[in-house]
Amino acid sequence: MGKTSDLTAVQKTIIDNLHKEGKTQKVIAKEAGCSQSSVSKHINRQAKGRKKFGRKKCTSSRDNRTLQRIVTTNPFKNVGEIHKEWTAAGVSASRTTTRRLMKDMGFRCRIPCVKPLLNKKQRKKRLAWAKDKKDWTDAEWSKVMFSDESKFCISFGNQGPRVWRKSGEAQNPRCMRSSVKFPPSVMVWGAMSSAGVGPLCFLRSRVNAAVYQEVLEHFMLPAADQLYGDADFTFQQDLAPAHSAKTTSTWFKDHGIPVLDLPANSPDLNPIENLWGIVKRRMQYARPNNAEELKTTIRATWALITPEQCHRLIESMPRRITAVIEAKGAPTKY
Repeated sequence: MGKTSDLTAVQKTIIDNLHKEGKTQKVIAKEAGCSQSSVSKHINRQAKGRKKFGRKKCTSSRDNRTLQRIVTTNPFKNVGEIHKEWTAAGVSASRTTTRRLMKDMGFRCRIPCVKPLLNKKQRKKRLAWAKDKKDWTDAEWSKVMFSDESKFCISFGNQGPRVWRKSGEAQNPRCMRSSVKFPPSVMVWGAMSSAGVGPLCFLRSRVNAAVYQEVLEHFMLPAADQLYGDADFTFQQDLAPAHSAKTTSTWFKDHGIPVLDLPANSPDLNPIENLWGIVKRRMQYARPNNAEELKTTIRATWALITPEQCHRLIESMPRRITAVIEAKGAPTKY
């Protein structure tokens, strides 16, 4: 005997007619030449206006609106805290129900994005910089060597509190957190272009103008030879004090290297920030025991970065510029 989906049109007609005559499902199954379960399923599918069965909901629409307001007001609370506040408002529901309803509302527990807080002056400078570069082509961006320092922590396990948010709210200011400082770490300088990455430099001390110029001499110039050969290029850097010092500017002039300074607090305009993110995600399950093991892991992971990845990131610069202009200088998703 076949399944319900295997019933022929003739069998379905027989079932419908006999059912209207009040015949039992056992008799109908025998007459139609199918299983009794197939008859039952067919009759149930054909039924219209059938009363719904199931457990009655323990919360009202008003209760659900209260829950949504609690989550929206403070999205960094965990389920236990949200459940406690919700039940304190007079709602009788379990913690499992709280979690299920939050999921039904579209909330998901995610690690919050971290973005710099920009004042009006900084947003204005970012917007002016983006407008000035909006007509640059991919070929022009490919001649830029992007650089930056990044901190790598020995422990990658502590991601901080999670946040309850809906799809599309990753960049919402209320769903973002501030970064945590002073974990055990090492500071790394690196550079990239559309052709790939250069050698890493592990910084042992506070970076002043003299230290930075040593980095440029012993790491940036070899990276330029590796990535550009004899071709001209522009070196990108941010406006850190060591980078904008007069002696550093003199160093660049003496070496005949043009510099592209990024606006302050603009990691979304520097694709190497995304490269650091790729490296850190690949290292998230690494558990180095000391700084030397951490450096070894960073070097090995950095070596796996391909020129294709770098090229894709450089190609995103026109989109980044457009996003900053559309956001009127505010931080973007990049």
